[in-house]
Amino acid sequence: MTTLQGKSILVTGGGSGIGEGCARHFAACGARVTISGRRPERIRAVAESIGPDCSWIAGDVTKAEDRQAMLEQAISHGGGRLDCLVNNAGITHHSGLMNVTPQALHDVLEANLVAPTLFTQAAVPALEASQGCVIFIGSVHTRLALPGRLAYAASKGGIQTLSRVLAAELGPCKIRVNCVIPGAVATEINAAAANQTPEEAKAFFQGLAHLHPIGRIGEAVDIARAMEYLINADWTTGAVLDVDGGMGLGVTRL
Repeated sequence: MTTLQGKSILVTGGGSGIGEGCARHFAACGARVTISGRRPERIRAVAESIGPDCSWIAGDVTKAEDRQAMLEQAISHGGGRLDCLVNNAGITHHSGLMNVTPQALHDVLEANLVAPTLFTQAAVPALEASQGCVIFIGSVHTRLALPGRLAYAASKGGIQTLSRVLAAELGPCKIRVNCVIPGAVATEINAAAANQTPEEAKAFFQGLAHLHPIGRIGEAVDIARAMEYLINADWTTGAVLDVDGGMGLGVTRL
């Protein structure tokens, strides 16, 4: 596949889950991909397994100097350009209203909302030069009210609104901004938040298949294919695209 041939794409949080799946798919489609993450060994291993079309850089998206280094690495690896920033990195936290702490709220909003906003700000000059795009990751938690996920849901609600505001603001710069809302996709971040082993997390998510009218949970490649479309969709901006197997419909089978 060469649908992304020559594109330079930066994927934050590319060491596992949806980010890793997207990096693999984009590279297979011909893109020059750069992945970032906080675990050097993991990020390096993923990049090396993908091959020379994928470079890596360790860093924390909540730190300005790390964001700048990630941008510079992606532009260098991409031959002097950046065509797409995928703001995928994030964290989650499980707690309800009566036991959530100020620090937990701060940490989730900082990683999931503030950092992607500032990363997009820093990427504007490069994306304006390429007439590129930004993709944010929302969540089905904004479609379904799930108790005990308030910090994460609030951060993703903010991201989905932010993506539309930035689409309007950056349109005159010929930068497109869109958001993808995944359904249930078994990822390392969810397993860690729930203190589950990978096997336990996989079994838990498989148990959610009945909540999707399509009849199965999602895979990272399902999300990657939607992003592939958005990267190439020159007349699509401000879209909030549900890629969730219908989970957000809230179908109940009696």
